[in-house]
Amino acid sequence: MTTSTDKINLLGLTQPEMEKFFDSIGEKRFRAGQVMKWIHHFGVDDFDAMTNVGKALREKLKARAEIRGPEVVSEDISSDGTRKWVVRVASGSCVETVYIPQGKRGTLCVSSQAGCALDCSFCSTGKQGFNSNLTAAEVIGQVWIANKSFGSVPATIDRAITNVVMMGMGEPLLNFDNVIAAMHLMMDDLGYGISKRRVTLSTSGVVPMIDELAKHIDVSLALSLHAPNDALRNELVPINKKYPLKVVLDSCMRYMSELGEKRVLTIEYTLLKDVNDKLEHAVEMAELLKNVPCKINLIPFNPFPHSGYERPSNNAIRRFQDHLHHAGFNVTVRTTRGEDIDAACGQLVGQVMDRTRRSERYIAVRQLNADADSNGVAGN
Repeated sequence: MTTSTDKINLLGLTQPEMEKFFDSIGEKRFRAGQVMKWIHHFGVDDFDAMTNVGKALREKLKARAEIRGPEVVSEDISSDGTRKWVVRVASGSCVETVYIPQGKRGTLCVSSQAGCALDCSFCSTGKQGFNSNLTAAEVIGQVWIANKSFGSVPATIDRAITNVVMMGMGEPLLNFDNVIAAMHLMMDDLGYGISKRRVTLSTSGVVPMIDELAKHIDVSLALSLHAPNDALRNELVPINKKYPLKVVLDSCMRYMSELGEKRVLTIEYTLLKDVNDKLEHAVEMAELLKNVPCKINLIPFNPFPHSGYERPSNNAIRRFQDHLHHAGFNVTVRTTRGEDIDAACGQLVGQVMDRTRRSERYIAVRQLNADADSNGVAGN
């Protein structure tokens, strides 16, 4: 007897994988396209609802396969229209997915891991430690859930989700195969039909996998920079100790050149008060990026408990932006969205079963610092 755990989850299968599955059960390959449309265009998870699929095949599919997305634990809607879903994945941890509406643009921020191993100092996700990589079905399942919430429609009709960014919880390039499969589904006309220019992968700088990326997919690339020199970036983004700035930027340039088109790298830079927001940092950044075709997103820090960082003043943000703009860069300041539901950039935490016990250590250190402050020890 086939149990649920023995069944193959069709939600995460790319078109070639779906065709291979139908081959394996003795069915014609065109069935793959039919079933993919039901899953991704119409949000169907019941084989009996697939009216253009014969009854005998539906019974075969029920016996051997399933369509199973992550479990939705909660959905919150911000006063500014931002939505956040908390979903539970197979490891038992929860991850968060955020939808940000802005004019005709609707951007879905998708998680790739439960927790994160990189421990960037200003990111609440990193303080949760790392639990697991998401499967391809769990990554694309976030798009599936969000799309269904707006009412699924055929791919020929405009949808609420126009852009997807792999900028949620986790480092996407440390879950390479599953993220690549999910992004293929995002762009496939049998999936979500999103333009390659509107699917963005954000990385902290996992150089070997950036070098591998162009062999597998063509999507937009974003680099989480956050510091204009190696000394400061070593503190804020610890992976920089392994892959310093020149190595990372050279790798990003290779990725863009290998695609054979005129491409622009997105630079993400979280502004932290009195840490990386001074004019001297803007001057260094302009020099660092002078030969890099890029656009720059400045992200004012979004506070979370015990982070130890603060949001810069509006004057500091404007001064930083103005210098980069006058140096010839396309610079935007990201508007904080969804802060009232903890959905702003850097605030995603989920509920992670921490294998590294990093969250325990982080809380303990913060408590020691708080006790020291209360006793007048700090600064001595």
